[in-house]
Amino acid sequence: MNKTILMVIAIILINCLEIKAQNTMTKMDSLSYSIGILMGQNLKNQGFDKLDPATVADAINDVMKGNALKISEEEAKGCVNDYAQNQAAIQSAEARKGGEIFLAENAKKSGVTVTASGLQYEVITAGTGATPSATDKVKVHYHGTLIDGTIFDSSVERGEPISFPVNGVIQGWQEALQLMKVGDKWKVFIPFNLAYGDRGAGAKIPPYSALVFEVELLGIE
Repeated sequence: MNKTILMVIAIILINCLEIKAQNTMTKMDSLSYSIGILMGQNLKNQGFDKLDPATVADAINDVMKGNALKISEEEAKGCVNDYAQNQAAIQSAEARKGGEIFLAENAKKSGVTVTASGLQYEVITAGTGATPSATDKVKVHYHGTLIDGTIFDSSVERGEPISFPVNGVIQGWQEALQLMKVGDKWKVFIPFNLAYGDRGAGAKIPPYSALVFEVELLGIE
């Protein structure tokens, strides 16, 4: 029997043992592990990916068994809040700086127009229709991303245009729409102060984010 066959048999035996071990998990084992997965994923998503899992497990063990805690619950809350606030400040500073660098470089590109407010746009398709005013209601198709290309919203992907009053959206959109003509399709680059500012918008748009949109003005309603 050659070495290759022996290796294949060994791999099969190991896999069988692993499957058997997995099947011996009790319902409580499965529940415990599942809670660990959800907790770990939640912590990772919130920016706590540098935590020491063993220390976290020790703390959980102390709480569950009623052991003396190394720090009080109030101290723990303060520690977590301080860390979260510090991380948020770092991320905000990085987002702001990243947006400034991106827009400064983008402004140098051929075909990009920069307005007095700092809004930037590039004409993809030129329309010949009317230009909306602030009080008009418009129908548009759009595709919105962060500067790294992450998609946060897209009527194009949903396959359904959207209608709204021009003065009912972020400042960067208001300015761009009142420069566009029906039939225009632009790529619009919006500084954070003309978008969602220092608050961001939900989980998908962090504070101080510069935004990029492809906007097609389909009509004025």
